[in-house]
Amino acid sequence: SLASTAITCFTRGLDLRKDTEDVLCPANCPLWQFYVFGDGVYASLSSICGAAIHRGVITNAGGAVRVQTLPGQENYPAVNANGIQSQVLARWASSFSVTRTKNTALEAVGRSVSTARPSTGKRPKKPLDKKAGNKDCKADIAFLIDGSYNIGQRRFNLQKNFVGKVAVMLGIGTEGPHVGVVQASEHPKIEFYLKNFTATKEVLFAIKELAFRGGNSNTGKALKHTAQKFFSLENGARKGIPKIIVVFLDGWPSDDIEEAGIVAREFGVNVFIVSVAKPTTEELGMVQDIGFVDKAVCRNNGFFSYQMPTWFGTTKYVKPLVQKLCSHEQMLCSKTCYNSVNIGFLIDGSSSIGDSNFRLVLEFISNVAKAFEISDIGSKIAAVQFTYDQRTEFSFTDYTTKEKVLSAIRNIRYMSGGTATGDAISFTTRNVFGPMKDGPNKNFLVVLTDGQSYDDVRGPATAAQKAGITVFSVGIAWAPLDDLKDMASEPRESHTFFTREFTGLEQMVPDIIRGICKDFLESKQ
Repeated sequence: SLASTAITCFTRGLDLRKDTEDVLCPANCPLWQFYVFGDGVYASLSSICGAAIHRGVITNAGGAVRVQTLPGQENYPAVNANGIQSQVLARWASSFSVTRTKNTALEAVGRSVSTARPSTGKRPKKPLDKKAGNKDCKADIAFLIDGSYNIGQRRFNLQKNFVGKVAVMLGIGTEGPHVGVVQASEHPKIEFYLKNFTATKEVLFAIKELAFRGGNSNTGKALKHTAQKFFSLENGARKGIPKIIVVFLDGWPSDDIEEAGIVAREFGVNVFIVSVAKPTTEELGMVQDIGFVDKAVCRNNGFFSYQMPTWFGTTKYVKPLVQKLCSHEQMLCSKTCYNSVNIGFLIDGSSSIGDSNFRLVLEFISNVAKAFEISDIGSKIAAVQFTYDQRTEFSFTDYTTKEKVLSAIRNIRYMSGGTATGDAISFTTRNVFGPMKDGPNKNFLVVLTDGQSYDDVRGPATAAQKAGITVFSVGIAWAPLDDLKDMASEPRESHTFFTREFTGLEQMVPDIIRGICKDFLESKQ
């Protein structure tokens, strides 16, 4: 009878050599570390023991599993089973299934599981650094490849070779760059995500497997789709690491690319365009928009566009492109108003407001805060309530997740009392914004009040603006327009808001967010 081979938690289907093999999984593998793709039929990239637990063949106590090699397939589904969430994979070259072993003499296994090496046969010393990748190049990159009839099957293959060379030179690894691929044709298709592979070898294999789709060159549609969908945290994007899309274009796009460029910039994505075989003079008449490159790239400063005359002999173009992609400090589009601002809310707690209106004020603040990417390296929120007195409800460094900020806003208790807005502005400038003075984020103060202040507001507001804080004033009910304008930053019209009723606050939310983003962008120009 066959003896089972002892394997580790991380041995993958592709590490086995035989078509049918009996293996023995160890106990207590960390479930959250398993990479499993598919359900029933698993991509050979999957962990064998992970797949066996997912399938219910064994439990986490380990045990014997029969592995059967199967041909590759398309669309391995994601299914949650037995504590393991398997992942989607568009296609892979080989698969396997797992079943219970027919009672072979397991006793024949003399080797102890714990000392069994994974069957890669490498010496354990070197690969560790290779796994980490090039730590000096921190980037999350989507290669948006051209899969249109413009390029055709033959040049599509040359394009794949070029992307493969770029991937090798980047130094992909757990702590280095991560890459994924999207194919643009009639409809965009995300071929694989950032999280799917963190080793060059796997990425190369996946690139080699890409199939040409054909269709119109709807690059704009694909760029917009990639900017919106590709870089989510679930799909493997990492916080604080530049997001980059490298668009490969053979000829020119069939659709409009300008709007996609705007969306990408709004999402904090740095767009590069690699154009190959520029339109000839005769062809220019067919191009919708001659300036398509300038409209799509992150900044029209020459850095983000790259030209290659043809797909032949492209090796010499690999290194200069990789150097650009690894130039962290040139990624001007990574900082957006959503991830690079501090917003302080100064809330009137005077007795004229009343409990139910105070709730509406808090709701308004939540809705504004919700729009921003709040984290220790992103945007931050603070709140101060005032009457004659001031109370810091929470400061910029108290909460670094959106959930915690929103729950802190909900828990603010209404004070009730007089109205000294000027004093409150001075207090907030000093105590809440003071500690953030030299930070990277741009500072905003949103003052909410429903009435006349007992003290001067103009002096304190001017001092706040001199300290680099942009002030928006939001008045409700009896707040005098003169006070509101005196507090607001220039141009005062666009920084002053007023509503008769507290219920009118809701409509102002998008305008405040847009105002903050407009100021942020202007400060960056």
